Amino acid sequence: MSVPARRQPLLPDLSDWFESFPSLMGWRPMASLQAIRVEDFVDGDDYVVRAELPGIDPDNDVEITVRGGVLTIRAERKEEKSEKNRSEFRYGSFVRSVRLPEGAKEDSVNAAYKDGILTVRVPLSQPSTEAKKITISHDE
Repeated sequence: MSVPARRQPLLPDLSDWFESFPSLMGWRPMASLQAIRVEDFVDGDDYVVRAELPGIDPDNDVEITVRGGVLTIRAERKEEKSEKNRSEFRYGSFVRSVRLPEGAKEDSVNAAYKDGILTVRVPLSQPSTEAKKITISHDE
């Protein structure tokens, strides 16, 4: 099955911009400004979205929804480290949405998490190549 290639956006992801932006006097973007980094591709009869979510508990801190042809991944990080005389924490909410390709079966989405990578697979149906004839009604 052949699915048209996805068009690249005119502007790169903001996360790419922030990562390439040199730090100014030690300034770094806050965790709440970071986006979920994703890659998407077609693998056989599936549309696949892989998202980087290291340090996230997928059972408690990740929500995946599909609505109106859009797949949305939401995650929240709550991480604390305590050592002798020192503690550190990171937290933030992240969200990323992607438009599903034509023929995506929204009711058959599945997801798996391994080694900090969330993989979402959406089965695709073969799009109809036949033109559908539309009849014209006459209003009187």
